Amino acid sequence: MASSISMPCSSIQAISFRRSSRVLIAKPVCLRGGVLSRRTVSGGIPVAVFCSLLAEGSVRGVTPASATMLEKLAFRPEGYNYWTWRGRKIHYVEQGQGHPIVLIHGFGASVFHWRYNIPELAKKYKVYALDLLGFGWSEKAIVEYDATIWRDQVSDFIKDIVKEPAVLVGNSLGGFTALFTAVELPQLVQGIVLLNSAGQFGNSNTKPSIDKEDQILDKYVINPLKNAIQRVFLSLLFWQAKQPSRIKSVLKSVYINTSNVDDYLIESIIRPAEDPKAEEVYYRLMTRFKTNQSAYTLDRILRRLSCPLLLLWGDLDPWVGPAKAKRIKEFYPNTTVVNLQAGHCPHDEVPELVNKALVDWLTSLELKNSLQSASA
Repeated sequence: MASSISMPCSSIQAISFRRSSRVLIAKPVCLRGGVLSRRTVSGGIPVAVFCSLLAEGSVRGVTPASATMLEKLAFRPEGYNYWTWRGRKIHYVEQGQGHPIVLIHGFGASVFHWRYNIPELAKKYKVYALDLLGFGWSEKAIVEYDATIWRDQVSDFIKDIVKEPAVLVGNSLGGFTALFTAVELPQLVQGIVLLNSAGQFGNSNTKPSIDKEDQILDKYVINPLKNAIQRVFLSLLFWQAKQPSRIKSVLKSVYINTSNVDDYLIESIIRPAEDPKAEEVYYRLMTRFKTNQSAYTLDRILRRLSCPLLLLWGDLDPWVGPAKAKRIKEFYPNTTVVNLQAGHCPHDEVPELVNKALVDWLTSLELKNSLQSASA
């Protein structure tokens, strides 16, 4: 039985513009459990990470159990394999033989977040894990980061490296990327597995019209001022975010069992952040992610999805709770849901359970495909 999670309510100042008085105002925003309340978080996982970095204190969770004894992917400071995509260096891992599986990490993570999954899954499957552009050991490219860039990266990775239909497995941002890839490349994606995926359902509320005077004010006064403030603030936040103690604190806020929040995991996050271009990438990611999520909503993507879907969901996630998994299942009936007593990263927190559930589902998928082929 999971213990409750409690934390004092901290406050930050959210900068906004009041059109009626033409002044900038600062409004306190309440943080609970290190993150904004669910009705307040509209920017997705990166906003929740942002808020966790600002919150003080620690989450009181269950008592940590002993660390897993599963075989672990060796940490290599130099990385594993590299692929050149659009002139950019992309890092990936490849292990095993059999039907291909592609693992896609979440925001701020890397292939090493799949450390307990890759060796185990490679016993039965050909396993690939890649670092998304701007993350991990992949190049910190100074580009406009849009959801389409990662979709295109994964699509081309399947075409150029995997070279056959595969099952995509994604955590958080990686889950959203897997879905987006599947609807653009249905002939090469045989199934999707989401672990506490990012992505938002659309809002039917129409935006109020803005008169021409306000549009001019936004363009020449408000937006430049807002961008300047954001850049200074996010620069300070990035410096804080890459400190080992802060990384450990944020991870512990989303791992209910914190025994796997170890030096290996922290090092895999710190090392990419030391890249000279990492701060600029961080700024571009944080300031554009909300626009990405509003432009590419889950309902729009799920309407186009045609392959089986598995949800391996950490029900104790303070950022993306079980209600989201339930809504996805209701919207897309060809979905299997496995609920786990874990936080935002169940693949690293309870890897034994995730590996077993994933292999069981893949086996049933293979059997179903075999029966369909035999009856055709």
